[in-house]
Amino acid sequence: MTDNSGPRGRLYYGWVVVAVTVVALLVAAGARSAPGVFLLPMQEALGLDRGTLSFSASLGLLVFGLAAPLSGRLMDRFGPRRVATAGLLLLAVSFGLSTLARSALALHLSWGLLSGLGTGLVGSVLGATVATRWFVRRRGLVVGVFGAATSAGQLLFIPLLTAWAARIGWDGAALVVAGAALLLALPLWALLRDRPEALGLQPDGDTHARPTPPPVPDPHVMRRAVRSRDFWLLSLTTGLTQAPAFIHRVSQAAPQGPPCCSWRNACSRIRPWR
Repeated sequence: MTDNSGPRGRLYYGWVVVAVTVVALLVAAGARSAPGVFLLPMQEALGLDRGTLSFSASLGLLVFGLAAPLSGRLMDRFGPRRVATAGLLLLAVSFGLSTLARSALALHLSWGLLSGLGTGLVGSVLGATVATRWFVRRRGLVVGVFGAATSAGQLLFIPLLTAWAARIGWDGAALVVAGAALLLALPLWALLRDRPEALGLQPDGDTHARPTPPPVPDPHVMRRAVRSRDFWLLSLTTGLTQAPAFIHRVSQAAPQGPPCCSWRNACSRIRPWR
């Protein structure tokens, strides 16, 4: 039996790509959970009704979902390095602009459209693309790691965001997220590579495997998907069941009372270390 593994003791660069992708997915997932955490403090600070704020958050979720096929198409054409870096920069801009929004339209554009597009470019298909291009035998493991990173991003950022919002306000917390995305863009650009072949490597770090040509992108896969009933059933049921809980879970934890107190109490209820 031929051993195709790379040299022992030598780190396969694909694991570096996995590490930087995990951090990007953590930040994207945390940013995607921010609207639900900031809902009540934004209502208090901006004087906008909950329906308007919920529409901005829902618009962000909608754009996040619609950005997935766009992100995949762009990664096929330009590579995940460029697309993910652009997504982080767009995410930083959207969170920064949201702190300047004083009208519903400005909030819909920054908190909804731009935020959803930025997180969609980073968090939708980046993990699947990296796992498919860099791994074969360990692909299932890597996909699982990326799925765990997305869930851990919410678990980590929701308590952090609530604590920051209570101390420095929702706008200060939004600037922290913007700064994190901006700082991450540089190491992501420096470390992420589109394919192992660009470094003279093979998937999984194999040294004697026969090089395989990259798969040819199917430009008509989305066209076939939208004609499928199962596609729409999965899309609608997932969106309708998860979106309300995703946006309103913190606000619904707040007791009845003055808005200035209720959202802080809601934040304290989901701090695991309290």
